[in-house]
Amino acid sequence: MRTIKDLDIAGKTVFIRCDFNVPKDEQGNITDDRRIRGALASIRYCLDRECRVILASHYERPTPNVYEEKYSLAPVVTRLHTLLKLASDIVLAKDVVGEDAKAKASALKKGDVLVLENLRYEEGETKNDVNFAKELASMVDIYINDAFGACHRAHASIDAMAKLFDSEHRAAGFLLTKEVNFFEKTLANPIKPFVAVIGGSKVSGKLEALRQLLDKVDKVIIGGGMAFTFLKAQGYEIGNSLVENDLLDEARTVMIKARKKGVKFYLPVDVVVAPKFEEYSTSKYLPSQEIPSDWMGLDIGPASSRLFREVLYDAQTILWNGPMGVYEWDRFAKGSLLMSHDIAGSHATTIVGGGDTADVAQKAGDVDEMTFVSTGGGASLNLLEGKALPGIEALKA
Repeated sequence: MRTIKDLDIAGKTVFIRCDFNVPKDEQGNITDDRRIRGALASIRYCLDRECRVILASHYERPTPNVYEEKYSLAPVVTRLHTLLKLASDIVLAKDVVGEDAKAKASALKKGDVLVLENLRYEEGETKNDVNFAKELASMVDIYINDAFGACHRAHASIDAMAKLFDSEHRAAGFLLTKEVNFFEKTLANPIKPFVAVIGGSKVSGKLEALRQLLDKVDKVIIGGGMAFTFLKAQGYEIGNSLVENDLLDEARTVMIKARKKGVKFYLPVDVVVAPKFEEYSTSKYLPSQEIPSDWMGLDIGPASSRLFREVLYDAQTILWNGPMGVYEWDRFAKGSLLMSHDIAGSHATTIVGGGDTADVAQKAGDVDEMTFVSTGGGASLNLLEGKALPGIEALKA
């Protein structure tokens, strides 16, 4: 996979596929701009070489061919302008491949930056439509993919478009290169003891990653909603807690494999339970074996946090993917925040696997203490599973 440094881009028109799918509050203000900051190195590299730069990204899931202001990239352009500190304005096109985008693209001068509107306003993006990709490609000389967080999706701007350029005119940006190298090097030769902390709501989304990790790690900590599937598989009463009954046998298989491999496998010993899935519901701490039949677990308890801190004590490499509870609600966020503090306070190489996990680390104020915070949740999981990512394969093809 070639990187942006391998190409002759001086004075060219460069397309950079970014991942500006950032969280916003109810007023439309960006609450976490890490993904935007992650793209700055590639953008600045191009501007330093007097390129004309066209940036493109998706944002959430708008209805194709329907413009809705809440899905516009306008707030991203405002934040980009603040971060890049350019003398000239960053221009936002009113469309993606329409008249306005093409007119503004052709009017670009050296050092100018144009942002296309949300790629998913166009139906061809998610359908990996070659004709849509050709429309995008017609505006530029060079294709750069710097959107690690979207590389697991075979979409037009990620897959079809990359294949329209030869190896002299397409490459990975700095962020994408950094993400892939970090994951591949860490997984290929981790410093031991290697501990995986896996949380989140469902086993199904992380089962394959768990299987793969058992061949590499020394210890596994399971938290979040997915822990209840493993607890039920061991015969415990879990009440109304989240569970995937069709995966109970798979959960047992994972635990048996861990035992055979000598991998220590840790589940919560106590939980925070509530009678309803509500933010201000009554709650109490109980041992994992004593969840009432009509209550549900929404976070790990204090004894689990202390146990997991001891498990992490001698770790040299820690991979964390998934919160320990319903961290969006303060009452059920304590387990996730304590986990973040414990990982950040360790002497290990710490890798935070994107999405919700990065949000927890941000909420806990620990981001700067982590060795590496990935910008891609689904993409990082796919790398852990050993799957080929369409965005990366397209650059290699």
